[in-house]
Amino acid sequence: MPEQFLLPDLGEGLTEAEVTNWLVQPGETVAIDQPVVEVESAKSIVELPCPFAGTVGELCAHVGDVVHAGQPLLRMAEHEVIEDAEAPASSGAVLVGYGVSEPAPVRQRTRGARFGRGRATASAPAAVAPGAAAASTLIDPTRRSRVVSPIVRRIAQEAGFDAAHLVGSGPDGLVVKSDVEAAIAAMKPQQQASAPASASAQSQGDPDVRIPITGIREIIGTRLTRSRQTIPEATIWLDVDATPLIEAKKRLEVATGDHYSLTAVLARFTVAALKKFPALNSSVDEDAHVIVQHSAINLGIAAQTPRGLLVPVVHGAHELSTAELRDRVAELTEHAKKGDFPPAQLTGSTFTLDNYGGFGIDGGAPIINPPEVAILGVGRLVDRPWVVDGELAVRKVMTLTLVFDHRVCDGDVASGFLTRVAACIEEPLLAL
Repeated sequence: MPEQFLLPDLGEGLTEAEVTNWLVQPGETVAIDQPVVEVESAKSIVELPCPFAGTVGELCAHVGDVVHAGQPLLRMAEHEVIEDAEAPASSGAVLVGYGVSEPAPVRQRTRGARFGRGRATASAPAAVAPGAAAASTLIDPTRRSRVVSPIVRRIAQEAGFDAAHLVGSGPDGLVVKSDVEAAIAAMKPQQQASAPASASAQSQGDPDVRIPITGIREIIGTRLTRSRQTIPEATIWLDVDATPLIEAKKRLEVATGDHYSLTAVLARFTVAALKKFPALNSSVDEDAHVIVQHSAINLGIAAQTPRGLLVPVVHGAHELSTAELRDRVAELTEHAKKGDFPPAQLTGSTFTLDNYGGFGIDGGAPIINPPEVAILGVGRLVDRPWVVDGELAVRKVMTLTLVFDHRVCDGDVASGFLTRVAACIEEPLLAL
């Protein structure tokens, strides 16, 4: 019986994923640990590596299909297992149920593999012809084709059209990524040729864009709606002189030769305050009607990504040194640029830090990320008049905002936490 690559356990209770893009086609030879499919779970978009080598015999799911853990993604061709003296006997990728060995170098994919190499010739017309005629033929506002991938919708939206207005070359007319790319390529000559024509079309009024609430947007909406409906939250805030923090950060960087982001330093102060006020490092078990105070501090860092707002987690932040915490935060920042966090990195947070000051915002009232019971918001640094030793001076000031669940604590604990973070900002060398 031919080998089957089953959808592995993606961790943290994730039991299903949507196929968003195939990276191989039947008849192609794959190596151990070569990425073969891109899937989207409720937490992230990941490329899955094949745990064995051979020739692809059959793809067991179409783009847009939802596959459950344990169901086959692809089957290898019977009697076509590839013998490779240099290849390891088992997968080097961390896939639950397939084992782990020393990582094998991933073989280079042939040109065009990223968007489905070896695709059937039926999809070829979608990739043709740049020109105004081609663009008008491809994009029809009256057309409502099936679109399931959030990536496909986002790429089309950023290009200024609705992916559903295209003819899909995927199964049952499904619009896939290559269809959107072909439409974008066809639009470019038209856009360059006539700017006045665009202005005329705009004056007549473009049709409304209807964007389905699916994927990460649906998850965000569901979680935050639940937060507003079930948590009796209270909000407090405090203006803090952050001038000493900026000076200490510069001295620290000169002394160590390393860069420390403001978020990393604030994360350090947040962990210190949570150790002193552990009630805020809790969750509420509504079924058992108890408050669960967590021994570990798993610090969530709110991050804006191309996929939307995500909260990657620094697990065990209470055990990390200042430098280790800095490195972990820097790693999250790099992943945030693409939103390609591993599923396990998006679960298990016990408290969230939201540094929205990077967007030029002075303050706000962030929504608690359930099942957590509190969230700390940090505003931008602003030059403000401030009294120092009885004299007026211009200082770097930021606003700290704490939103907390009133079922877990009262204002004394919340105020103590917030003033503790403020004290760390005003006396950063002692805190560090």
